[in-house]
Amino acid sequence: MNDPAKKKCVNIAILTVSDTRTLENDTSGQTLADRVQAAGHHIADRRIVKDEIPLLQETLREWIGRADVDVVISTGGTGVTGRDVTPEAFEGLYEKSIPGFGELFRWLSYQNIKTSTIQSRATAGVAKGTFLFALPGSTGACKDAWDQILVHQMDSTHKPCNLVELMPRLME
Repeated sequence: MNDPAKKKCVNIAILTVSDTRTLENDTSGQTLADRVQAAGHHIADRRIVKDEIPLLQETLREWIGRADVDVVISTGGTGVTGRDVTPEAFEGLYEKSIPGFGELFRWLSYQNIKTSTIQSRATAGVAKGTFLFALPGSTGACKDAWDQILVHQMDSTHKPCNLVELMPRLME
């Protein structure tokens, strides 16, 4: 019999959005990967994709079409410069947005970087039963988002509620 108190493993794909990073110098992507694994979850895939909407959406479409990807977490491309297109790529695929994620992220980020948090366009949503989270490219931002929000919402035992328990119902 399944023990409801037993934590479920979530399959998470990690996407670094960058024109310049490689796996060797991708500290933000590695920070996420290390934290995801330390929390007992599985890295379903990990890639670095250039800051271009068609390339990003191609990767996202592939992942949201895979049964072994429950969640996508990206790092990078959420700022306000001309090359920052991650929110546009993600939001173009959302069936439902999760505005509370960006709001909470910026509120938490304010504690560390004060008003500079307004430059973040961190976003989240659901597409074809897959949760999508777009984080800023800084290692600190990735730590804040994972440690203060995502680790809890990816924990099936977190109370009063968590996103994992909603996964079976996302395609209703």
